[in-house]
Amino acid sequence: METSLDPGADGMQPVRVTLNVRGQVQGVGFRWWTRARALELGLSGHARNTADGRVEVVAQGPRGAVDRLVRLLSEQPSTTHRPGAVASVSTPLESEPRPDVSGFVER
Repeated sequence: METSLDPGADGMQPVRVTLNVRGQVQGVGFRWWTRARALELGLSGHARNTADGRVEVVAQGPRGAVDRLVRLLSEQPSTTHRPGAVASVSTPLESEPRPDVSGFVER
């Protein structure tokens, strides 16, 4: 599945997205895996469990790196040994990057 926030945009333009991942994604190492991939891509933000069983992922950084994380979260089947079973990933909700966010944490 090829996902792009804006195919014509500069890959270095900073962007912030919020995604909701559904499926068997809690209690299986999914947030840890997401954090590791985000840090490898140089992104900041967080991955947190929600009360209804989803994982909310907020990531910001260069558009190309954010696009790559979205693809890794969405690909079926996973080629990177992503833990759990992703049923769906919401369309990225884009917003302005926040200058006060650094690092990538599990919440």
